[in-house]
Amino acid sequence: MPLPQLTVFRHDRGKRALITLAGEIDLESAPPVRTALARCLSDGIRTIDIDLTPVTFCDCTGLNVFLHAAQQTTEAGGTLRLHHPPPTLGLILDLTGSGFLLLDDPLGDVPAPTAQTPRRRAVPLASVLSGDAP
Repeated sequence: MPLPQLTVFRHDRGKRALITLAGEIDLESAPPVRTALARCLSDGIRTIDIDLTPVTFCDCTGLNVFLHAAQQTTEAGGTLRLHHPPPTLGLILDLTGSGFLLLDDPLGDVPAPTAQTPRRRAVPLASVLSGDAP
């Protein structure tokens, strides 16, 4: 029996949840991520932090799951933020310009920009959806 390629851990504290994902996020493994994030909202969670430290790979399928969940969370009056994205997801976020929707770096979670890496802006998703983003 093959080992699961992705593991989802959830730790709740009031209306806040920390979701830790471990493994690879792709077309095959994205459904459990989607389900876990939707379940947070249905359980009344309004602040979702996603720790991606143990994620070794994430493709555009994972990005789509995160973007959809962020939109749903914002519509429910909450926030969803990614922390410590793997290099593959970091590259996709940079290429698509969508990092500002998902990344928040008040504690320095996102490394300082280099000459090759543009600085990711932290703009609330609600501002983007309402058209008020800079």
